[in-house]
Amino acid sequence: MNRFKTSKFKNTTPKIAKKDGWINNVRAGSFSCQGNHIKASSKLVAFNTEQAGGGMLGLSSVKPGSDGQWTVSQISCHSDLVTDMDFSPFDESLLATCSGDETVKLWRLLDPELQQPSSPELTLHPGQGRLELVLFHPTSSGLLAVGATKSLQIWDASREDAPLAVLEQHSDQLQSLSWKQDGSLLASSCKDKMLRVFDPRAQLTPVQSAKSLQSNKDSRILWAKDDFLVTTGFDMMRSRELRLWDRRKLSSSLSLVSLGTSSGMLIPLFDEDTSLLTLAGMGDTVIDCFEVSTSEPFLSQVSHCLTDTSTRGAAMVPKLALDVMSCEVMRVLQLTDSCIVPISYQVPRKHSGQEFHDDLYPDTVGTTPAMSAEEWWQGGDKQVEKVSLHPDKQPKPKAPPAKQTPAKKELASGGSKEDPAHGCSTSSSPLSTPSSSAAPSRSPSSTSGLSSGFLPSPSPSQSAKAIHSLLGPTSKFRHIQGAVMHRDTHITNLHGLNLTTPGECDGFCVNPQRVAVPLAISGGQIGIFERSQPGRLPDTALPTIQNSVNVVDFSWDPFDSHRLAVAGDDAKIRVWRVPEGGLKETLTEPEFILQGHTEKIYSIKFHPVASDLLVSSSYDLTVRLWNLDTRDQVKVLTGHQDQVFAMAWSPDGKLLATVCKDGKVRIYDPRKSTAPVQEGPGPEGHRGARAVWVCEGKYLLVSGFDSRSERGIYLYSADSLSSGAVASTLVDISPSTLIPFYDPDTSVVILTGKGDTRVHIYEIVPDAPHFIECSSFNSPEPHKGLAFLPKTECNVREVEIAVGLMLTKTSIEPVAFRVPRVKKEFFQDDVYTDTAVCWEPALTASAWLSGSNGQHKKISLRPKDMTPVSEAPKEAPVRKYLPSSVYLEEKTDEQKKEELLSAMVAKLGNMDDPLPQESFEGVDEDEWDD
Repeated sequence: MNRFKTSKFKNTTPKIAKKDGWINNVRAGSFSCQGNHIKASSKLVAFNTEQAGGGMLGLSSVKPGSDGQWTVSQISCHSDLVTDMDFSPFDESLLATCSGDETVKLWRLLDPELQQPSSPELTLHPGQGRLELVLFHPTSSGLLAVGATKSLQIWDASREDAPLAVLEQHSDQLQSLSWKQDGSLLASSCKDKMLRVFDPRAQLTPVQSAKSLQSNKDSRILWAKDDFLVTTGFDMMRSRELRLWDRRKLSSSLSLVSLGTSSGMLIPLFDEDTSLLTLAGMGDTVIDCFEVSTSEPFLSQVSHCLTDTSTRGAAMVPKLALDVMSCEVMRVLQLTDSCIVPISYQVPRKHSGQEFHDDLYPDTVGTTPAMSAEEWWQGGDKQVEKVSLHPDKQPKPKAPPAKQTPAKKELASGGSKEDPAHGCSTSSSPLSTPSSSAAPSRSPSSTSGLSSGFLPSPSPSQSAKAIHSLLGPTSKFRHIQGAVMHRDTHITNLHGLNLTTPGECDGFCVNPQRVAVPLAISGGQIGIFERSQPGRLPDTALPTIQNSVNVVDFSWDPFDSHRLAVAGDDAKIRVWRVPEGGLKETLTEPEFILQGHTEKIYSIKFHPVASDLLVSSSYDLTVRLWNLDTRDQVKVLTGHQDQVFAMAWSPDGKLLATVCKDGKVRIYDPRKSTAPVQEGPGPEGHRGARAVWVCEGKYLLVSGFDSRSERGIYLYSADSLSSGAVASTLVDISPSTLIPFYDPDTSVVILTGKGDTRVHIYEIVPDAPHFIECSSFNSPEPHKGLAFLPKTECNVREVEIAVGLMLTKTSIEPVAFRVPRVKKEFFQDDVYTDTAVCWEPALTASAWLSGSNGQHKKISLRPKDMTPVSEAPKEAPVRKYLPSSVYLEEKTDEQKKEELLSAMVAKLGNMDDPLPQESFEGVDEDEWDD
């Protein structure tokens, strides 16, 4: 079974806070160091700033103040750049920093509104030159891993004179560190391309190591689950990649995901409870989320979040600070040049904001250390006690003391004290003093500012409202998800593919019954594969179509699934007929041949409405229209001065648009004139282009290149080409032309290029901003083409809006693009409008040529057994109560008494109403208190 389909987190949705929920007045710098530039505890956020040469940190809080605003302050930490920082997992106010000044310092931070300490609690002097990394131990108090350029040390903060261990020297720059969750092992990645795993208590040399990385550029390592490690880095071609490893076999990775070319390193953040992994690229405006599994498929993409500004760093907020009542399973803080942007990851649930979904929240690690550093060093293996995230099981918060007690006073007093919030004895070490000594522990809902960091929330239901009110209006397709379908639907063991088709060709073509793929075999052969027969192809030779000359473009007839038109480099178009059931023997003779062009053909396109009409473009600078019924050439369109990059019929079939290397976009009305009826400036680049009509034929979308060879998309009004593009947006840098697929029912365009790994998705709207960028899809390896099927191939029960076939080097894999919805038992009639029957012609070629027009009839995709979501029964409103301050504010004594009494009666409810616990699920009778 496909794990991605069944995971409870597959529809996890990233939600970016509106701008008034951002932490502003941030001046993040761009520094050359190995740290993440930002770290968060349940209470505070610390980040690099450009002030004082990077020796000063910015400081803010996870939750805003009473006025809904965040205070940002600074603390001067080092005389040189702060290269890394880490909050103690057992004290939300204790921060460790390291620096180019060769020291590690521990700071007892106060609220951002207060004056920060001028001196640290503790200073360590590892004495190995510039320090790059510092990391608290996950189970033991007062234990730190410190990384210098090539040296790795383990320190007990209660012993300031010398480290507990100095591990074997690395041969090059140490790039990242990660403790295993149980604290037994420490992993590192290095510029020498080595992955190392240390057991510091057993030996100073690695217990496992291997030269596993492909590049020495900016690698990161992170413990995932059990014995599994995640690394991010670059391959030999400087393309970014994500890998999953079994630490017992570091010689080869279990899974690899290629994430395209970019110069910025990838920052991995992993949540152990959900197995969700986020990747934020430095300098990028994208944050990807994957689910990690210890069995195939290992890495499954969950979401692709598009941010408004580029990333300078990223941090994950601890689990205890999340808004569990809003089904928030993870929160990432994105550091940008001028602000910190909270991104909340939520699982859509019916009763979000009203119920605690315990299946989403297993017990999580608490904030009480399992042992001291000395106990760990002597071989202790105690684990941190886990705590429930259920709001009802949290300790009651107490009022904080008027004045915070400095940790140094505890150090001077010695001994230990009782933690009233957790009921356990805690050490007096500066590293192990829990934050509850200064302020009480909080429940998940009260600790979170939104309740999840956006706004203060007095109740779970109000916190959910706060989140939604801060999220601006977005496209219903913004969080569209692409997913490769199960292997049972794949056609595998392809070999001998022709991967060098011309840029004007899509690489392969499909219809609902079969797939045509060009082969790198002499004679221009084409393989035909039946979609009804998926699986592994035999190693022996298969029957093919022998076109006799090299294939430059080919296309299935949209109204006849057995007819394939093939353009050759001999200026001829051969029309082939595939027999029912597919090829049983090699075809050597076409049904007929069209001749007329004097030079090599560029591309061919069938008419979208009329049967037996085909258009072709050629090196002879003409565009010719063919009647396949009579097998004659009927029109010759002129006016092009250079190579024709692309052709596109309008949705009603009246007009034909072309994009040319001469820098012009043209529109023809072939039945009225052989010259263009409109002409306008096209993209400035001359490397290739594609075109498609959008918004009911009112606009023309062109994908191409700008003058700097950056790929972009351009929107033209079909009524005024001469005015130029009404809107444009740059997409990325890549040599291949973006091939667009447009779904007229949703106005969503899906674009990718041959050899790409990323599929870009936009919603096109006729009004500004015209382009609404949606989540993109990343394929595990570069694909050679992506072709789409009719809308009837979509599974509406899974809210699929497009289904395509992806061609790789050895397989053909179906890919579904789905819109996350909660009530999938209902037909999503806001997504599925009546769709055109595009597989049936509206008129004949002769009728169209004589001046007639037609349009496809439309059908509903709603199954008979599904109710439209617009007709779904409305859920009964949940009873809500206002705080007592509303009732008691500026009213007479009699009003106060009467309204307070009414509120109390309403809260008690009717005696006939069911008790709340009667609706609880999964609770045994013996679990109730007497």
